[in-house]
Amino acid sequence: DAAVVSVRAPSADAAVRWAADCRAAGMAVGCFRPPSVPDGVSRLRLTARADLTEEQITTAVATVLATAPRQADARVS
Repeated sequence: DAAVVSVRAPSADAAVRWAADCRAAGMAVGCFRPPSVPDGVSRLRLTARADLTEEQITTAVATVLATAPRQADARVS
């Protein structure tokens, strides 16, 4: 069992850089940007599996926040 977690990026370019920074930190993330999503809706996509430990979740959240672009709205949707 898993859920997709979407985090809004401030722009398509920022989403690409943010995803690359997360990957460089050892975290697998997807990056969705136009034309696969409407303009202004670029996002990181993460999969939260049911078997993740609390430590893994804490690390993932810390990585997303630490690598977030300055103007990012890192709220989960």
